[in-house]
Amino acid sequence: MTDRMSNAENRITRIEGLLESGEHDVVPAWRRATQGEPRWAVTAVILVAIALQLMLPHRLAFQPYWALPVLEAVLLAGLIAGNPRRVEPRTRWLRVLGLVLMGVISLANGWAAVRLVAGLVNGTEGDDAGPLLLTGGGIWLTNVIVFALWYWEWDRGGPMARVLGRDQFADFLFVQMQSPETAPPDWEPSFLDYLYLSFTNSTAFSPTDVMPLSHWAKMLMMLQSSVSLVTVVLVVARAVNILH
Repeated sequence: MTDRMSNAENRITRIEGLLESGEHDVVPAWRRATQGEPRWAVTAVILVAIALQLMLPHRLAFQPYWALPVLEAVLLAGLIAGNPRRVEPRTRWLRVLGLVLMGVISLANGWAAVRLVAGLVNGTEGDDAGPLLLTGGGIWLTNVIVFALWYWEWDRGGPMARVLGRDQFADFLFVQMQSPETAPPDWEPSFLDYLYLSFTNSTAFSPTDVMPLSHWAKMLMMLQSSVSLVTVVLVVARAVNILH
């Protein structure tokens, strides 16, 4: 109890000091209007997802196998043309275009995952351990990217809404939000933070240092952990069985 009171007093003293010194940047960056984050990170990761889909066995892909990756590339090109350097709230159709792109990527990877799992259960997939591990790893990694995109797109209304700083209630609680003294004063979550969240949730099958707060965030993380667990268990079990 005493420690909590001391922490509260320290924070109050810090805020009073900032006000006395004329510094008005008391509100953290993630709660106020800021400049949009650079687009390069999310663009590079989406390109990786498209490449991984093209590398999957054609029998697992939605036919024709090139259709969805080509559509994803076209949608990505539209997003880059409308917002080339930074993710900024310019027009509503950019938000819709981004959601459609993520939906197509999710559909393509979900279809491949279902086909792979069905093939493993029925015994029509997994004759060779090496290709099986590569295929399962590609689907797993794409799944990490897919959920990172959904977390990034829905947290506090998405990246374009976060730029305006209107929604003060976060769906994900990052460490920097709890302990602002551990981060620069202009820190706010970017796509790479959500990619890290997605990766750790897929490997630990549970939250690590980023806590989901809203119901949809909890349900989405639960879904990701379930998909990752099923994929990893079936693929690894089948590969071990083949090697033995």
